[in-house]
Amino acid sequence: MKCEIDWRSGKVCGKMDRIAWLRVDTQTILTIQNHVITKNHRMSITHAEKRSWVLKIRDVKESDKVIPPDILDYPTSTDMVVREGSNVTLKCAATGSPTPTITWRREGGEPISLAGGKEVTSFNGSVLTIPRVNRLNMGAYLCIASNGIPPTISKRVMLIVHFPPMIWIQNQLVGAALGQSITLDCQSEAFPKSINYWMLNDTIITPGERHEPTTYENTYRVVMRLTIKRVENADFGSYKCVAKNSLGDTDGAIKLYREFILPFFWLLL
Repeated sequence: MKCEIDWRSGKVCGKMDRIAWLRVDTQTILTIQNHVITKNHRMSITHAEKRSWVLKIRDVKESDKVIPPDILDYPTSTDMVVREGSNVTLKCAATGSPTPTITWRREGGEPISLAGGKEVTSFNGSVLTIPRVNRLNMGAYLCIASNGIPPTISKRVMLIVHFPPMIWIQNQLVGAALGQSITLDCQSEAFPKSINYWMLNDTIITPGERHEPTTYENTYRVVMRLTIKRVENADFGSYKCVAKNSLGDTDGAIKLYREFILPFFWLLL
């Protein structure tokens, strides 16, 4: 291996500079100027023309080679779709010299769930096992391979968790006066994404002049809202927010009842 220095390029400081050969992966100094520092007797250094330093290695061994890491397509895991509650195993295999170390991280920095309820921000090892996976574990996982030889390389593995819909309702009993506008709220979680709609007395509510259903989605979470404008007598009753996907369906009930507002002069009595 040959190293040439151009003293006129301005990239070195002058005659006081010392030239050294280093092993990148271990940062071991092998030679300085004309002197071999390492105890490896197979190495020697020669200096020619005042600007060339040639490092020679006799009987080259496999351990002498430095190769940057490369992640193998197999048996490294590809994107996975699993049911909630399953045990998941993610694998990552890499080649290189020295042998690369494997680190797992989540792309968004979320914690990684391990056995025994333990959570870590990173995991070292080629095989990552997530027991009883849940929706919070869903997302992108990064398999990162490094061995001290640039560049460090990574592969993105997407973990998708399927589960049937679930619904939460904060207020199941809501009052409104005639002519008032009111909004009903319902929250659901499901993946694959659910179909969401409202019903009144077992009849599906469609968007209209006075009824305005809206949804706000964030990954597997959905906030369902139904705004009723200028409430009439026919609007009172039992409402249902419904969520359906390929794994099941569920609903939650909200009862809208009539409130009577006392005339102002009654309040003065």
